Amino acid sequence: MIKVMVAYATKMGATGEIAEAIGDELRSDGFEVTVSNAIDVHTLDGYDAAVIGSAVYMARWRPEAVELLTRQAKSGSSIPIWIYQSGPLSTVEDGTNPAVPGKVRDLAARIGTAPPATFGGRVEPATAKGFLARKMAAGPGGGDYRDFDEIRRWAGGIGAQLAERAPRVPTTS
Repeated sequence: MIKVMVAYATKMGATGEIAEAIGDELRSDGFEVTVSNAIDVHTLDGYDAAVIGSAVYMARWRPEAVELLTRQAKSGSSIPIWIYQSGPLSTVEDGTNPAVPGKVRDLAARIGTAPPATFGGRVEPATAKGFLARKMAAGPGGGDYRDFDEIRRWAGGIGAQLAERAPRVPTTS
């Protein structure tokens, strides 16, 4: 069975909930999935694939997710990795995705993965931590912008790609 690590870095919990949805979708596709906070993931040894995600604050990924990507880039491992980011909004006013932080873009290239998928996040008064987050949550930018149908579709695409890589068991006639 293919073992998949879904690691996330979050400040207010929304990115962790996205990771759980990704993990649930991959489990429903028949994969063995572990979902963990990136701060608790020191190596991807023993996994056949990984999904790594981070909340984006002030155009930066959470340091624990960047550290995990950095360790992976240095390890020389060639397991397939998909990455995602979540911010308050999945798109900006002109309809484009928010910029991918330069360090994350460089690390994605080093590990041979595509730039991150971008999902909306959640900034609500009940979960906002810190002055800027509370200010944002109280203003017009506050709310829950996550689209779990979109997240599950993306995770389903990962499942389809992993299924293509799975060794085939010969059938006997």
